[in-house]
Amino acid sequence: MAAFKKLQENNNIQELIKATFDADLALAGSWGYTKEKATIIESLQEAMPLSQLEHMVTSIRAYLEMNITQEQENRYGGINANERAREEIRSKEGIFNKVTYEITAMKEDLYTAFIKEYKEGYGKEEFDLNEHFKRRKEATLTREIVHYFEVSRTQ
Repeated sequence: MAAFKKLQENNNIQELIKATFDADLALAGSWGYTKEKATIIESLQEAMPLSQLEHMVTSIRAYLEMNITQEQENRYGGINANERAREEIRSKEGIFNKVTYEITAMKEDLYTAFIKEYKEGYGKEEFDLNEHFKRRKEATLTREIVHYFEVSRTQ
């Protein structure tokens, strides 16, 4: 399985996310690899539930780890995060959510080829949809990650 490096500490993840993804998120702290290096959610966006914001930040982290920081030939596409478990941790430092996600992705060149194949073949009699999705599933990398969020400030 491919090994992905943890993202380096950044003085301002909010600024990095704004510059890279044009998303204004009220965040501080780090990338959430440990409770001590949690992503701090300073406030919630109107009409965005906490779990949705956490999912968005985790997706951004996965995209940075698996695509943007990789050499072209090692980049992954079709990156999806699905929440698998959640635990609230209360300590003297604050309230934290420890969220476990399953991340699925495919090598970017393979992903592009599968999308092209699907678009060109869909609806044609000779196109075997089941075989197509079977091969896509076999080509998909699945990894489990944990992301820690400090949520005390949103309470």
